[in-house]
Amino acid sequence: MRTDAPRGPEVWIRGPVAAAPAPRPAPASPSTVRRFSWVGTHGGSGASTLAAVYGGQDCGRDWPGPADPPSVLLVARTHATGLARVVHALKVFRRGQVPAGLDLDAVVLVADAPGRLPRPLAQQVRRIESVIDVYRVPWVPAWRLGELGGRPPRETQDLIRLTSTVR
Repeated sequence: MRTDAPRGPEVWIRGPVAAAPAPRPAPASPSTVRRFSWVGTHGGSGASTLAAVYGGQDCGRDWPGPADPPSVLLVARTHATGLARVVHALKVFRRGQVPAGLDLDAVVLVADAPGRLPRPLAQQVRRIESVIDVYRVPWVPAWRLGELGGRPPRETQDLIRLTSTVR
């Protein structure tokens, strides 16, 4: 046996091996918070309101430009026309007919009225949810009056987490 050979770590280990500790995420700062471009799929979708409440870039009904965040959140109301426009926009993304470099992160559906959705609309929402992440925003009477201050609805906690994650 050679005694001058370099010695390495022991190859055979008995018993469980402790996993290495996971790296700690860096604390979020205003410059590291993930930003999104809110893109309305139709007029009156609520993209401007959502950008004001949750942060990010309001692109109106246009695709984000070079200076805008490339992460896209498509916005629509939950009425028949709004859901149809979301389906159309998803097809446009799937075909690659959007500016290069854009990433479709999710669809955000804003309630078009208080209360539950009629069955045909709820079925359409389920079809959309089968192909992409969907975040739902309930009817907020204060937003209708232009009162955008205060806390977002508690039903939107998942959307709050999405729009405030560190990139």
